[in-house]
Amino acid sequence: MTDPTEFEKRTREVLDESAGRLDGRTRSRLTQARHAALAQLEQPARHWWRGFVPAGAAAAVAVLAVIMWSPTPPGTPAAPVDDMELLADADAPDFVDDGEDLEFYEWAAGEVES
Repeated sequence: MTDPTEFEKRTREVLDESAGRLDGRTRSRLTQARHAALAQLEQPARHWWRGFVPAGAAAAVAVLAVIMWSPTPPGTPAAPVDDMELLADADAPDFVDDGEDLEFYEWAAGEVES
């Protein structure tokens, strides 16, 4: 810890002097308030929003369920869920398995990224 500066020393003197002029009743009330504040710091903080987290999670799951299981109206492009089903299809042909046109797929991936 560094030594206090002249300003800090003078400030401490002024505060101590002003506290010395307080009557006993005021000092007692200030001491009680300080102890109450310190006791409150020792208690774990309670956040009001923590009560809403389970409800928010349930609402998010419900929205996700509605989006995933709602039918797509005719004439609209495929839903992302349909795309995921195509990607996860085990019976789909593996275009890269035989090694043919691997350079083409690498080129196409590079074009998509740029």
